[in-house]
Amino acid sequence: MSKYTQADLSKIKTTSIKTRKSKVSPKQFAKPFNPATQSFAEFTRSLPDILAAAQLKGLAAEIARAQKSKKPVIVMMGAHVVKVGLSPVIIDLARRKVITAIAMNSAAAIHDVETALWGQTSEDVAENILDGRFGMSRETGEFINNSLSVGYYMSDMGYGETLGRALTEARAKNKSVSILATCYELGIPVTVHAAIGTDIVHQQPTMDGAATGELSFRDFKIFSNILKDLVNGGVVLNIGSAVIMPEIFLKALTVARNLGSKARGFTTANFDMLRHYRPMMNVVLRPTQKFGKGYDFSGHHEIMIPLLAAMVNQHLRANVRTRRP
Repeated sequence: MSKYTQADLSKIKTTSIKTRKSKVSPKQFAKPFNPATQSFAEFTRSLPDILAAAQLKGLAAEIARAQKSKKPVIVMMGAHVVKVGLSPVIIDLARRKVITAIAMNSAAAIHDVETALWGQTSEDVAENILDGRFGMSRETGEFINNSLSVGYYMSDMGYGETLGRALTEARAKNKSVSILATCYELGIPVTVHAAIGTDIVHQQPTMDGAATGELSFRDFKIFSNILKDLVNGGVVLNIGSAVIMPEIFLKALTVARNLGSKARGFTTANFDMLRHYRPMMNVVLRPTQKFGKGYDFSGHHEIMIPLLAAMVNQHLRANVRTRRP
């Protein structure tokens, strides 16, 4: 016989499911989609109004609303955005005047430059690190480091603007898929934020620490000034940067607020394959506390970002139709 007393479930008080608060009903379920007869707008509506699908719909609407009300839509990005082929999607949103500013880590700038000039990027690290060849592509280091040195001594431009101008002047053969060059030509601020020692161009003889540091610092100040306009609206997206851009964002936002901006009441969203501490705290939660809203999406960039962009463009198309007489 057991030494322990069991709870008497016969005395449990039950309630009716009819009066119970529930979070899911069939009206929120997904609907089958037929591409032969239905539009993309109908596909969007066919997604379930549950969890990430509902949040993605909400974010797309927020971005379209920001564009309509001329509020900032700022994209912060890591290198994988370029490596997985998303530059044309980002560029299209910039040309449509949806994205108003772009900030990236310097690895993203490297991939952008290599793609623009030579039509290839993302070397095989595992193979090349064995004999010390990793990151030693001479042309990459010379173009970026020399451009930054010229910018340091000959202008007051930052890292991103300097590289955008250099790519434009070099008539890069793949300039049409360069985020840096496109932003330079469109007059859209593009900032690059370097952590010295993290990138392949830092290990080459052309590296100038003073130039790299100064131009990245200029971009930090440019980015801080951009964030001052996140007042009662606007969207900040962090795509694939787990450390650099979340840290830059938190400090730059602090600078904007310290200088008098009421930068609050905006929306943020983080996109990555895994959930990380800094993006969650420094992008999703802390900047939007008390005012605003933060989203967090886990998934492959090469799927999530084209889907989001298509949903945003659908909203913009619908807005154009509603404005027609």
